[in-house]
Amino acid sequence: MAITSEATTVWRGDLKSGSGELNLDSSGAARFDVNWRARSEGSAGVTTPEELLGAAHSSCFAMAFSNILSGFGTPPQSIQVTAAVTFDPAQGITGSHLLVNAAVPGLEEADFQRLADEAKRTCPVSRALVGIPITIEAELA
Repeated sequence: MAITSEATTVWRGDLKSGSGELNLDSSGAARFDVNWRARSEGSAGVTTPEELLGAAHSSCFAMAFSNILSGFGTPPQSIQVTAAVTFDPAQGITGSHLLVNAAVPGLEEADFQRLADEAKRTCPVSRALVGIPITIEAELA
């Protein structure tokens, strides 16, 4: 069964001086402020599409990697994933870098790296991001 998730943004004003409010409609879990300044210059307290994309990518990768590791017979004790999504105002989103640290008892380093790369290639968000480079640094704890 397919699940559709929804989020809504209401934007007021032009790009540079305007701002918006983003609501996670499906879960009702949060409301975020968004604006161009935060996106193009960085700003605490205001999110960006890239931060939200990083949240989607890191959580998707963690789930995919957990599934792949379990299917290999080595379920993880824990997986920590940071997705750093880069935005250039002149070029748009230019990449996503996954920084992974996982505790996986009984797994050899070579298998860990191979399975991390498989999760990078196959998680649904990675597949949706085929237009940008996705890199990974994975460390077995």
